[in-house]
Amino acid sequence: MGNKIAAEYYNQKEEIRLNKYISEAGYCSRREADRLIEAGKVRIDGKTAVCGSKVHPGQTVTIGKKVIGKKDEMVVLAVNKPVGIICTEERHTRNSIVRFLDYPIRVTYVGRLDKDSEGLLLMTNNGDIINRMMRAGNYHEKEYKVTVNKEVTVDFVNRMASGVHIRDEEKGLDAVTRPCEVEKIGKYTFRIVLTQGMNRQIRRMCEALGYRVTKLKRIRVMNIELGDLKPGEYRKLTDDELNDLYEMIKNN
Repeated sequence: MGNKIAAEYYNQKEEIRLNKYISEAGYCSRREADRLIEAGKVRIDGKTAVCGSKVHPGQTVTIGKKVIGKKDEMVVLAVNKPVGIICTEERHTRNSIVRFLDYPIRVTYVGRLDKDSEGLLLMTNNGDIINRMMRAGNYHEKEYKVTVNKEVTVDFVNRMASGVHIRDEEKGLDAVTRPCEVEKIGKYTFRIVLTQGMNRQIRRMCEALGYRVTKLKRIRVMNIELGDLKPGEYRKLTDDELNDLYEMIKNN
């Protein structure tokens, strides 16, 4: 089934917008593709493309001297990001995830983990997967195991689960978090399942309730689980995982 899925996403049977073609080839995001097109750096069959151009079956797209095609194998990785690694595509950044992973083909992350957090990070060369997951509006589930500096109480669990008012005047943030699933799993640890993705959300929620996060690990994204991957290790998703993932994002 894995090859069948890849074929559905990579086999071009009709014309497609140029920015989507470039994105789905795993070269860059659609927004960045638009910038490259506007800068006159993209050609279709040797002719400079313009915004809104479409690619027809059999045509060749180039950016500089690089041919952009959909013939490469689709790759979706589950990565265990260690603490200290930064979610950025900038290779010159010393601790960037792209530089750390050093995967043989270009892959980028789907959803961030902050520098001080560890755990599951999905990375892929398929722009369509990224776009569909982002269009899901952060409603897909992300599960974390969290350790804090004080004992986890029943009151803390109930308040975290019902929604927490978090404010950050410097960041212009003033919101109540969406109700979520929270379960105490140890004296200082709890499990939480979020369906939204505010910046440093769990840390901010805990701070608002007088707690400080000492360890934060993401253990699941939608149907993909971290499992026994050690920090720094990665694996390709299984065919079953890919099938289930596409089923969950197919309407986004």
